[in-house]
Amino acid sequence: MPGTLTSPPLTAADRCDRCGAGARVRAVLSTGGELLFCQHHANEHEDRLRAMNATIVSETALDEATI
Repeated sequence: MPGTLTSPPLTAADRCDRCGAGARVRAVLSTGGELLFCQHHANEHEDRLRAMNATIVSETALDEATI
């Protein structure tokens, strides 16, 4: 029986791909890649991520949302 693939929780070692600050948001792209963002850069790129049907997992949210 196939299992569900999940990403591990973000840790203090995870850094924003844009600025190197602590990552708070993981964006999983429909192509299979993922990007890590601080909250500032997640907010900045939210519209583009939404257009790409990325799945966003925020450490500040209790659930996973597709935006």
